[in-house]
Amino acid sequence: MTYHVYLVEDEVNLNRLLTSYLQNEGWHVTSFTTGTEAKAAIPQKPHVWILDIMLPDADGFELLGQIKNECADTPIIFISARDADLDRILGLEMGSDDYLAKPFLPRELVIRTKKLLERIYGKMPSTAASPVSDALDISSYTVWEKERRVYHDERPIELTSKELDLLLLFAKHPGQALSRQQILSRIWGTDYFGTDRAVDDLVRRLRKKMPELRLETLYGYGYRMTDV
Repeated sequence: MTYHVYLVEDEVNLNRLLTSYLQNEGWHVTSFTTGTEAKAAIPQKPHVWILDIMLPDADGFELLGQIKNECADTPIIFISARDADLDRILGLEMGSDDYLAKPFLPRELVIRTKKLLERIYGKMPSTAASPVSDALDISSYTVWEKERRVYHDERPIELTSKELDLLLLFAKHPGQALSRQQILSRIWGTDYFGTDRAVDDLVRRLRKKMPELRLETLYGYGYRMTDV
């Protein structure tokens, strides 16, 4: 399987450099230097977007929002040279999956992209295998893990990649108390340096989209899913 990576970076030289590094991983890379070009490509649904927030012809955060509105489960890594803390918080709140502040080493972007692709899509087996059903029944919902799709009475529910990761984490640990720190490590990675308020916000969004989930709040500790 060849991953399709869409890179949006208006600095031409940096765009070429990053494209070269990403292609060396065997990925198919389509690069854009303007927000207008990127907007037109949103319906093509690549495996991952790498998005520079500072674009000459578009608001990068607006573009991020449009991508998530049309392709909620498509992961996004966004990069910026502006106020690191403000951009990181705003981008993560809007559903992005990772953040890099300029300047950064191209190899770091490759490593982060690779880890994100493996986390979202899983490591591909060396040989093809017969398809098996990976449907999970969670309360009144059906989750197709490999397809990363969620349904309620045959109606699709649009979740961001992190919302789906959280749902799967709860589903695979039914009845188990999960601390906020455990959730942070599993969903954001061990190198995440933000606060655990991100967990509360993610749980709130999941509850809003899937109100029939039985999620208990363990005050001062974390959360637990019951009756999966």
